[in-house]
This record gives sequence, structure tokens and C-alpha cells, in this order.
Amino acid sequence: MVDESSLDDHLAGLAAEGRRSAVPLAAERIRVRGDRRRRRKRAAQLSGGVLLAAAVAVGGLSLVRPGPEQAPAAAKPTASSTPRFVPPTPSPGEEYASEIGYVYDATVVGDAVRVTVEQLRTERGRTVPTGVVHQVTLSPQTPVEVEQLAGGKPGDVRLEELTDRLRGGPRWVFAVDYDGEGRVRSLREASWLTVD
Repeated sequence: MVDESSLDDHLAGLAAEGRRSAVPLAAERIRVRGDRRRRRKRAAQLSGGVLLAAAVAVGGLSLVRPGPEQAPAAAKPTASSTPRFVPPTPSPGEEYASEIGYVYDATVVGDAVRVTVEQLRTERGRTVPTGVVHQVTLSPQTPVEVEQLAGGKPGDVRLEELTDRLRGGPRWVFAVDYDGEGRVRSLREASWLTVD
């Protein structure tokens, strides 16, 4: 068996010999290494700061600059002959609120289209007049979803394309979609309802 103390002495001797034969790094090389590390660290911090400033600038510009095109101004309902009309407002979490009604008597007024809306309510899938009649002035570019009005072929058109067909009396039933500020955003033909 090997004596433990002789093993310890042998290892201590090897360590001392290694210390004697190792050449320490020159002070200049140590300083150069430290300077290099310091420059890399500063460059990393500077580039991170520049990227952060660029991100803030781009984010600020995206908030300030206008969109690619402005939406046509949607008109609020005009004063109605029935004072009971109040534009529906969306429920919390909803984007639009709808009113069901006949849309008729379309008239071009300058660069707008004025229509009459006779409000309806549904009872067991059928429509019943509520007695509320009001007029709404809309942009000719107001989107309209049609089906029967377009000969049974579903599609999207602009209100200006339907003005002639909506000139007469009550015939076509639409869901009139209002936003949270009481502006009409679109019309959807209510082809799913049975009209009395």
C-alpha cells in the first residue's frame, strides 16, 4: 500500500514545480485583454441603446402618421319625424348595434344619400312595425350587403349603386348597423326574415 503522506508530498512537489515552470503573462498583454473586453462591452451597450432609440422612434411615428386612406365620414341620423328614435348602441364588447327596418325613399342630396327607415321588430321570425320612422343621411360609399335585391346572388355593393332601387316605398328590409357614436356603418339586407 502507498503511504498517504508520501502521496500528498508527491502532489505538493508537482504543484510547486508547475508554478516554477509557468511563465506569467506580461502586464501589457493583460492590459490589452482588459481593454478589448471593455471596448466590446461598450460597443454592445451603445448598439443596444441605438436599437432602443430606433424602436421608440418607429413606434412613435406609427402612432402619429395618418392611415393609408381616411374612411368616408358617416353621417349621424337627421332629426326624425318621430322623436322616439334613438340610435341603438353596441353592448359591451360589441362593435356594432343593429336596427331592423324598411329602407326606402332614397334621395341623392349633394354628395350624400338620404333614406327613410321604418323600424321593425321581430316576433317569432316575422317582422312587425314599431311605428318609429326616421331619416338617415349616409355616404354614397356606405357598404351594403345584398342578396334578393341583387337578384338572389349574395354580394357587397355601395349604397350609390342601389339608390334607384330604393327610391320607392317600403319594400326591402335591412339591418342598419350603428357604431358606438350613433353613426351608420353598413346596411345588411335582412333576407333571413319573413316580412308581413
